[in-house]
Amino acid sequence: MRKIDYDIKDLSLASQGKKKIEWARQNMPVLKLITDEFSKTKPLKGLLIGACLHVTSETANLILAYLAGGAKVALCASNPLSTQDMVASSLVVDYGVPVFAIHGEDKKTYYKHLNKVLDVHPQLTTDDGADLVTLLHTERLKQIPEIIGSAEETTTGVIRLTAMAKDKALKIPVLAVNDSDTKHMFDNRYGTGQSTVDGILRSTNILLAGKRVVVCGYGWCGRGIASRMRGMGAHVTIIEVDPVKALEAVMDGFPIDQIGHAIRYGEMFVSATGDKEVISTNHMKKMKDGAILANSGHFNVEFDYDGLVKMAKTKRILRNNLEEFILLSGKRLFALGEGRLINLAGAEGHPAEVMDMSFANQALGAAWFVKRKGSLKPKVYVLPKEVDQRVARLKLHAMGMKFDRLTPVQRKYLHSWQEGT
Repeated sequence: MRKIDYDIKDLSLASQGKKKIEWARQNMPVLKLITDEFSKTKPLKGLLIGACLHVTSETANLILAYLAGGAKVALCASNPLSTQDMVASSLVVDYGVPVFAIHGEDKKTYYKHLNKVLDVHPQLTTDDGADLVTLLHTERLKQIPEIIGSAEETTTGVIRLTAMAKDKALKIPVLAVNDSDTKHMFDNRYGTGQSTVDGILRSTNILLAGKRVVVCGYGWCGRGIASRMRGMGAHVTIIEVDPVKALEAVMDGFPIDQIGHAIRYGEMFVSATGDKEVISTNHMKKMKDGAILANSGHFNVEFDYDGLVKMAKTKRILRNNLEEFILLSGKRLFALGEGRLINLAGAEGHPAEVMDMSFANQALGAAWFVKRKGSLKPKVYVLPKEVDQRVARLKLHAMGMKFDRLTPVQRKYLHSWQEGT
């Protein structure tokens, strides 16, 4: 192993990590095809990429795609509880990638690791929540002229970056990978839906059938969670502030309610909104004894975990990622994963099959940036539709599925106005 800088838990875990990476690769055929293409064409040759992502076996395969394309990469974690230490070890030992990520790292270490990635002076950043971009715009302003752009993976990150662009605070071009259809319609819905249920069950081992579950938010993530919860037999209620999404939830067969009323009957609350204090301490005081709180939004602010810690009389850990809080009233509330992403804190995140498309978009997005170096204004962009369609075609091909094509007559009809009834 060549000498590189890194900060991980244990180098001896590398063999376990490599097996996890290889297993994920078996289920990521689209990214594998792109990696094979990159190894021949080298579209990222000489590029320095700084990545702040969940350090998982799926992410490792994205990093390998970057390397195949000719880039050098430094990686840190986008969540203190999502790092798979064995994967971090394998990336360092087997692939020579500088990795700065330790499962359970504290806030100080988290930001030290963010700075370590920026210390390599990347030309492109890949973000999961916009923390690297935020750090660039607050403490590392001198590096902004070095940046070609940044690719953002999450809804929460895109919200932050769009707000920066609106305030004219954004100084670099950003690619909203999350807004690609082959990302949010699949990763957010099917990935978050399944992995959230997985994380909750691993953390609690409860029976979902018959439970009154309140899902806050009916975006793509909320839809996926609600659908999977209902599939497990739960009675699901939706909380939503957008009237169109609320109406959609009703048309999908879910009752909707206001959080101030739902807290009185909900047995489990799952938030996936990208906003803060969706569930406040005042709400918690009115919940039923034994209510469970989980978050599947990006940051640990969706339900007020810190407020819960402060107002609790006592707390104790009952299982991994399951804490019991006893309030002054004697009521018990249970919080999962310290209020962080339960699908990653309590489980392993999204299945490789769905991350295959998300990370295919990330890899193609990096090549998209290189081709447009110096020509992009500091605003939020979305990958062209043809990239989405290419990813979808590759995925269908990998699944052995065939889809139809327009005939010349049909194509002409759809692009003309002369023909009427």
